[in-house]
Amino acid sequence: MDNKIKISKEKRQDMISAIKAYFLQEREEEFGDLASSLLLDFIMEKLASEFYNQGVYDSYKFMINKTDDLLEIIKY
Repeated sequence: MDNKIKISKEKRQDMISAIKAYFLQEREEEFGDLASSLLLDFIMEKLASEFYNQGVYDSYKFMINKTDDLLEIIKY
C-alpha cells in the first residue's frame, strides 16, 4: 500500500504559492518555485503524516462519542 499523500497539481501550486507568500511576508525573503517545491516535498514526506494521523485520531474520537450517543436512544 502506498502511504504517500497525493495532492492535485492545482492544490500543489496553491501550496507553493502560499509558501512563497509566507516567506515574503514573514521573513522578507523571496522564495522561488523550486525552493518552495522542495520545502513542500519535505513537509509532505517528513511532517504531513503527523497531521494526517491526528485528523484520523480526532475523527475516531468524534465517531466513538457519536456511537455512544446512539446508545441513549435505546428503549427499555
